[in-house]
Amino acid sequence: MSEQTSHAEHEHHVTSPTVYIVILFSLLVGTALTVWASFIDLGPWNPVIALAIATSKAMLVVLFFMGVKYSTKLTKLTVIAGIFLFLGLIGMTLADYMSRAWGRW
Repeated sequence: MSEQTSHAEHEHHVTSPTVYIVILFSLLVGTALTVWASFIDLGPWNPVIALAIATSKAMLVVLFFMGVKYSTKLTKLTVIAGIFLFLGLIGMTLADYMSRAWGRW
């Protein structure tokens, strides 16, 4: 029974090529949306739209091309910890930026 247990722990998920093709076309559509949105003047919403599209494209790459969707819980936890670390560093950078030169910007 221990052979079956160890075999089950090391199985890898096989993703069909059609999933990769769908993700590829989704990324191409996202790129086209980014280009299209760059020509429209939305005022202060332009960076928000661009970052939303970029975040969704990055999420597709991380989940499917990097295989995090089918990985272990430890891998998912590592990715989530990396995202929170990144957000924390960006938050501290923006807090430092906003606290400098009061009244001059």
